[in-house]
Amino acid sequence: MNEILGHLKSDEEGFFGRECPQCEGYFKIQFGTGLKGENLPCSCPYCGHKGSQDTFWTKDQLKHINSQVLRHIQNEFSKVFKKTTTRSRPNSGFGITIKYKAGRPQPIHYYREKKLQEEVICDKCTLRYAIYGTFGYCPDCGVHNSLQILKTNFTIIEKILMVAESSDQAIKDKLIENGLEDAVSAIDGYGRELSKLFAPKSSNPVKAQNISFQNIEGAQTNLVTLFSIDITQAISTIEWNDLKKLFQKRHLLAHKMGVIDQSYISATGESPGLIGRKVEISSQEVRDAVKYLVSIGQYFYDQLHLIP
Repeated sequence: MNEILGHLKSDEEGFFGRECPQCEGYFKIQFGTGLKGENLPCSCPYCGHKGSQDTFWTKDQLKHINSQVLRHIQNEFSKVFKKTTTRSRPNSGFGITIKYKAGRPQPIHYYREKKLQEEVICDKCTLRYAIYGTFGYCPDCGVHNSLQILKTNFTIIEKILMVAESSDQAIKDKLIENGLEDAVSAIDGYGRELSKLFAPKSSNPVKAQNISFQNIEGAQTNLVTLFSIDITQAISTIEWNDLKKLFQKRHLLAHKMGVIDQSYISATGESPGLIGRKVEISSQEVRDAVKYLVSIGQYFYDQLHLIP
């Protein structure tokens, strides 16, 4: 492992490419971060396949190493035969001369590591790795990064809300609205990913792979049916009702330009006199939504891992 690694170069950020021998997925890791020790296995962040580090070389890396080996053999061969060798019979005046002429040097296969979309520092083992997409298993400890990514997204939303507080009213309102939409998108992506991962443990794997979390009430019903998990247990009844209302407000933003309609009134029980007005959302409401969704996300994660 170390002998081969010594012949390879990392990219500008210190990452080395890796390729899963099972699904052929490409990812990168930074050696020296993560778990410490010798002969540690590697896990594919995409399919979860686990194997020896020596089985995760990329095709380009192997071509590079092979070309270096061939160049070395060629150079050693040249050293042996670069001199003219003469053989002759004593007093016969007859001899044989062998001349060796070196050909073109064996070309070295050069390559660059690919650019990937998501860089992660595992919050369990501190491995620094990069993958396509967003979600994946840590190549060192094998822990799925879904919960970590969810919390990271919520931290970004908190920062957006801080910027909103010091902005003029029009920008402030827009940033708050974006914060709410981002919060719903974050829990939706997270919930879908976990549901797919644990679908084989559900009562209906096909349906489990298609659960949407953009409608939090619909997601709650599906999770009870398919996984016997009730996410309302993660927060209080009052908090759950507030969260449902915030999801209704987000629905207006996404599909009605934020204008209150009868469906919103029927779902929330608010005054019919609000129909036609622009929905109002405060930064504190979005912060509350983030707090509730963190609790729900953690609860969902924990409960799934308790399923036999």
